[in-house]
Amino acid sequence: MTALNTKIIFRFLGITAILNGLFMFIAAPFSFYNDENAKWGILSAGIVTVTTGLLLYFFNKPESTSIQKKEGYLIVTLGWLTLSITGMLPYLLSGAIPNISNAFFETISGYSTTGSSILTDIEIMPKGILFWRSATHWIGGMGIIVLTIAILPLLGIGGMQLFMAEAPGPSADKLHPRITDTAKRLYLIYVVLTLTQFLLLKIAGMTWFDAINHAMSTMSTGGFSTKNNSVAFYNHLPFVQYIIILFMLIAGTNFVLTYFALKGKVKKVFESEEFKYYFFGTISVAVIITLIIYFFQDPNLQTTIAHPMVFGKAESAIRHALFMVSSVVTTTGFVSADFTMWNFFATGIFFALFFTGGSAGSTSGGVKVVRHIVMLKNSFLEFKKSLHPNAIIPVRYDGKAVNKSIVFNILSFFIIYMLIFIISSVTLTLFGLDFMSALGAAASSLGNIGPAIGSVSPVDNYAHLTDAAKWFCSFLMLIGRLELFTVLILFTPFFWRKN
Repeated sequence: MTALNTKIIFRFLGITAILNGLFMFIAAPFSFYNDENAKWGILSAGIVTVTTGLLLYFFNKPESTSIQKKEGYLIVTLGWLTLSITGMLPYLLSGAIPNISNAFFETISGYSTTGSSILTDIEIMPKGILFWRSATHWIGGMGIIVLTIAILPLLGIGGMQLFMAEAPGPSADKLHPRITDTAKRLYLIYVVLTLTQFLLLKIAGMTWFDAINHAMSTMSTGGFSTKNNSVAFYNHLPFVQYIIILFMLIAGTNFVLTYFALKGKVKKVFESEEFKYYFFGTISVAVIITLIIYFFQDPNLQTTIAHPMVFGKAESAIRHALFMVSSVVTTTGFVSADFTMWNFFATGIFFALFFTGGSAGSTSGGVKVVRHIVMLKNSFLEFKKSLHPNAIIPVRYDGKAVNKSIVFNILSFFIIYMLIFIISSVTLTLFGLDFMSALGAAASSLGNIGPAIGSVSPVDNYAHLTDAAKWFCSFLMLIGRLELFTVLILFTPFFWRKN
């Protein structure tokens, strides 16, 4: 094994910083337009970030532009850390979030599309900061790594190893034989869907500023809102919530299937085993939650009559059930009502949903539906093999036999995921959280969900956590967003061993 190509790693981090800084320049005009004091902080952060990126880029000209697996894992993990470290500068330099622990937590929560927040009064924050906060979601949603892959050919750098390391599921489906063309198509879909939702939300009654922020947060399955009450602020505008439900479900779907749907190949979408489990599973759980809301009288759930689409208690129950189930399954984290106030059974269901996740190849976090399908099928096969020990029965997914190595990888992922969850829950109790809150914070951070249970419920936030707890949750958000192995492999001795 040859030595690590450190120059290509640093050059890539430079590109990442440059792109991140350019997004800061997009956020600055919002503060200038509103004549906010934060404008100079955001602008300064952009200048510092772009300058740092340029220095890293121009002073690290590699002899070879090939990227091997080791470089790929390092670039993805360090790239996300680069985003988070530079991304907290607008908060720090503007004074919006002066504490480093809080600023880093808010930033990595944005890039990892978790949506957990330490802000206690969102609505008093400068518009430029709120836009930047939502932009961190949008950047992290599809992955700035994929965006950079799309322009790497211009720099003479190949990107397959990066895509395999960053791909948000157990496999990296491709829309086109060339990986750069895949990245471009993914981002085109991402941009078009974001703009479409923005226009629909504006028409439905949101201000243009709130519409663009919620569109960015929805398509990234992030969950940052511009309102203290999240999307519950729009309970009097049901159409707004229905639009967000639709786009949460789209964002939680494999983007390859979305591409096929946009090309008119809708049949391919419903042929997908994962999509059927994901979509009909979400609807089925929403029906159960609807019945719970309707018959158990949630004290926090208000039926509004100010909008012609509101038909009373039944409509309200259906809407809030579908909204909250979609929000948790897709790991978006928007809130239309406090599910912990419905009843204990409903809370138990939502806690179970923390471990589902959306589709592989989507912007969702969590375990992912496809992994659950493969694990369940493998478990049933073990029952069959108990009766027929000599039979060779492969696990089949979408009608095709699944390679044993993939099955083992999925089983290993789930075991490690649950082990980390258990250890993290116990660890968070050492940092002062009660057991219920520790369970919620660990599951939410690792699954990139946002709202949880206990003192981090949908109507609370993470401001009360100690600095140690915030840093620990930040680490969980990072490894959860990068599918565990990408980060954890860096802590193994054989990764650094020269063969």
